[in-house]
Amino acid sequence: QRQLAESGGGLVQAGGSLRLSCVASGLTLNNYAMGWFRRTPGKEREFVASLSRRSGIAVYADSVKGRFTISRDNAKNTVFLQMNSLKSDDTAVYFCARARSTTTNTPRDQSEYNYWGQGTQVTVSS
Repeated sequence: QRQLAESGGGLVQAGGSLRLSCVASGLTLNNYAMGWFRRTPGKEREFVASLSRRSGIAVYADSVKGRFTISRDNAKNTVFLQMNSLKSDDTAVYFCARARSTTTNTPRDQSEYNYWGQGTQVTVSS
């Protein structure tokens, strides 16, 4: 079964840190850009970060730039999202996703991804 599974979410105080992991099973992450998205109640799912297939280029939403870092370990078929200086506005369900094509670099559009995890809840208390 092809799937992505996120972990590492939880409850943290404002200013704290969390590291999310996304492990793939039944599919490879090599040669595909990876992304992280998040959704808060009543809002559309939004782009957080994406990383090119060879980790050369990362792009971030303005709201997380300088605080979040996306990385990957292709040997372990895993992608990470290090989140520092967390704010209450970061409270959301976080999803990882694999790009639909090997030719896309750092896509921000959700339609560019075709494999998604179930999400992990991050709650930041103020």
